[in-house]
Amino acid sequence: MPSHQVLAGFHAVTARLRHAPSSIKELYFEASRRDKRMQSLIDLAQAANVRTHPVPADRLDGLARGTRHQGVVALADENQLAVDIDEVLDMLEDKGQTPLLLILDGVTDPHNLGACLRTADAAGVHAVIAPRDRAVGLNSTVQRVACGAAETVPYIMVTNLARSMRQLKERDVWLVGTDDQASGTMYSVDARRPMAWVMGAEGEGMRRLTRETCDELVNIPMTGSVESLNVSVASAVCLYESVRQRASG
Repeated sequence: MPSHQVLAGFHAVTARLRHAPSSIKELYFEASRRDKRMQSLIDLAQAANVRTHPVPADRLDGLARGTRHQGVVALADENQLAVDIDEVLDMLEDKGQTPLLLILDGVTDPHNLGACLRTADAAGVHAVIAPRDRAVGLNSTVQRVACGAAETVPYIMVTNLARSMRQLKERDVWLVGTDDQASGTMYSVDARRPMAWVMGAEGEGMRRLTRETCDELVNIPMTGSVESLNVSVASAVCLYESVRQRASG
């Protein structure tokens, strides 16, 4: 079973059972746990005809490979969401929806990525895009921190981020990057148009070519003593400015 994806924790496993139950091959749970939350998960799995196995806690530790599992681990096939940018944009065009995307450049911390995916799901983001190099993939830690969002928000890893950004521009998606040195603020952005927020990793920020490929650079106003926000917090602030503007018409 080494080719299977490992899902650890209640949120990640429950989300997969609800959105793609046929992809789960085996569900392992801590034999000593028979509380209501565990029983509900087992009932959900059995209703989806997923094989369940009570096992000792140390077996779960081995399956989870260091990720906090809360007493439950599932082995599953990769969940196939949209796999490329054009697929996402074509789907949105067919539905008459205005694209809202998040581009992450250089986010290597799985906790940050998981938090970004969770916020992206909450804000209605249609896809998160990241480079294959200098970026973390959808490992079990990301799945756990994302609390199920990795099952609903396409995470598209591209070989050449700048080229993919130019591809978005050709499809009339406006690219707005966040930069501490920018003169305009995030509140000056027309977030009702088809757009992508572009975020760099905390500290390093965006790479030069990523920055140069953006259509617009803005800052997030900082009035306190800290110099920058964590990338997941910065993403949340900007994405919810889009939510606010789109909700107000």
